[in-house]
Amino acid sequence: MYNKPNIVVFISGSGSNLQAIIDAVQAGELDVEISLVVSNRKAAYGLVRAAEMGIPTMYHPLKPYRDAGKSRAEYEADLAERVRPLHPDLIVLAGWMHVLGAGFLNQFPNRVINLHPALPGQFAGTHAIERAYEAYQRGEISHSGCMVHLTIPEVDAGPVITQVIVPLYPEDTLAQFEARMHQAEHRIMVEAIRYYLTNPRFLR
Repeated sequence: MYNKPNIVVFISGSGSNLQAIIDAVQAGELDVEISLVVSNRKAAYGLVRAAEMGIPTMYHPLKPYRDAGKSRAEYEADLAERVRPLHPDLIVLAGWMHVLGAGFLNQFPNRVINLHPALPGQFAGTHAIERAYEAYQRGEISHSGCMVHLTIPEVDAGPVITQVIVPLYPEDTLAQFEARMHQAEHRIMVEAIRYYLTNPRFLR
């Protein structure tokens, strides 16, 4: 169906990490095709980024399921059903703000990776950048970082594919630290995709 490795990217917000992937593809740094961009939020600017590049998009919100009394498992089952026909080589969670359970992940075994703005074992879950900044202010950590890992049902806890340390400085504002983190995220997102698609231990 696709001449190149086919990836699906899940987003929830501005899509800056999606843009980093698009830029890497255009620059010849990643030899992949983005077959679909999925968002759980209609206003996510990442959908605009994708549409401008001619990449198919899909809006798949949880709220209508909740309003209809349906379960999260039903939401995930429908999501998997809509993604499965694309036969993705890799699904990239690039700022996707839903935890995906085993029901979804088992449909794509070892084919879902997640970007998390913290180092392994630190600040799992949401607001990791803010929590790291506050911990630094309290003298609890000297640095933070970000990682890309295989996705498992436990939040931000799967085997790490790549990670990088991001320093914190006494004069940092939260915005400065956040900007440095995002730069690191963009870099390792591309590195992780390339590594995944060329490493024999991931290839089926």
